Amino acid sequence: MKNFWGRLKKDKVGLIGFLGIFVVIIIGLLSPVIAPYSPEQMFTDHTMEGPSKQFIFGTDEFGRDIFSRIVYGTQVSLKVGIIAVGIGAGCGLIFGLISGYFQGKVDQVIMRIMDVFFAFPDILLALAIVAVLGPSLTNTMIAIGIVFTPVFTRTVRAAVIAVKENEYITSAVAIGVSPLNIIFKHITPNILAPFIVQITLALSGAILTEAALSFLGLGIQPPNPSWGVMLDASRTYMEFAPWTILFPAGAIVFTIFCFNLFGDSLRDILDPKMK
Repeated sequence: MKNFWGRLKKDKVGLIGFLGIFVVIIIGLLSPVIAPYSPEQMFTDHTMEGPSKQFIFGTDEFGRDIFSRIVYGTQVSLKVGIIAVGIGAGCGLIFGLISGYFQGKVDQVIMRIMDVFFAFPDILLALAIVAVLGPSLTNTMIAIGIVFTPVFTRTVRAAVIAVKENEYITSAVAIGVSPLNIIFKHITPNILAPFIVQITLALSGAILTEAALSFLGLGIQPPNPSWGVMLDASRTYMEFAPWTILFPAGAIVFTIFCFNLFGDSLRDILDPKMK
């Protein structure tokens, strides 16, 4: 960890991404403290009001404070991102370890199933899953988790195959160490670097996918303060009330940008060839 922080401090781009993610997390955790109003509180005398001292990001068509809704929407985006990526990463880790270590017919079956998922664009597959399960916060997280499972499976499988060729794995097999001990004690710790990088990059994708599903009406439903819901509601008013779409879009862009910056830097920091 000391080496990690030392290298991160030298990487200005990665440090900016990390600080941005830290700010987003703090906003999400302290939403009730930071937001001046409830996300559903309506000020009927201030509908479609531009940015002002009272409403720094303006108000929407119902007179709700856009800044407060964006702040509370941070909670939703982080929750969906973390849980959805957790589902995808957990399933992908298990499938990737089994596929990469045992290979053979087991590998063929698992990877052909993953190829079927890869045949569909991420957003289209997520739309199909949510359409079957029904639009809700829980189903959105499940759908996004399923979408990201093949990516993690391939990442883990490739890392396992590479590590499996090392002499210490061959020696462990030769002296009769059980496959479970080899997988969890010898292989898993040595594939965490690409796995962690993939988690970081997947978080930005999960947040974007959630916003897209909510924008299309198949994700989080109004009046919940989701960035995608806010973008969908502002389409009608974007010409004469551009603040209703600019600030939610800016929140999405900023968050995804920070996760991508940090993920790219993390890949270099954890790469042993770069040390």
